[in-house]
Amino acid sequence: MAKIMKLGDILEIPLGNGENAYARLYREGTLGIYAGRYHSYEEMPESVDFFRFITLYRNNLSRLQVVGNRPFENEEESWSPDTVIVDAITLKGSLYHHGEIFECTYEECKDLEVCAVWELPNLIDMLNGETKWDNTLPRPKDV
Repeated sequence: MAKIMKLGDILEIPLGNGENAYARLYREGTLGIYAGRYHSYEEMPESVDFFRFITLYRNNLSRLQVVGNRPFENEEESWSPDTVIVDAITLKGSLYHHGEIFECTYEECKDLEVCAVWELPNLIDMLNGETKWDNTLPRPKDV
């Protein structure tokens, strides 16, 4: 039976070296991954910046343990930051904002995270310093 997770849940991501990363669950399976590595959730400061926002496949989310919850103050806050969708053929970028897709210029989207759905092992590799997953993502160009 699938785990039922709630927005704001804090998920533990074991890194395989005795340390963990922690992430807050946003809409659409997106994880706000907190900066830093910790041996337990209790070690993580109450106020810590996000390292990155990554979306995981639903079946991968269910493999993570919920260790806490930090509720969102309102619906707007439960959306992760905007991302850019890059067409694999044209490399033209589109803005992904709150579940909707909009046209955008290169200047509007050049600094945004590229929208992709990750497998858990690839996420763990990336958190452990492996960069090959990011290098395979196309970057938008001005068309």
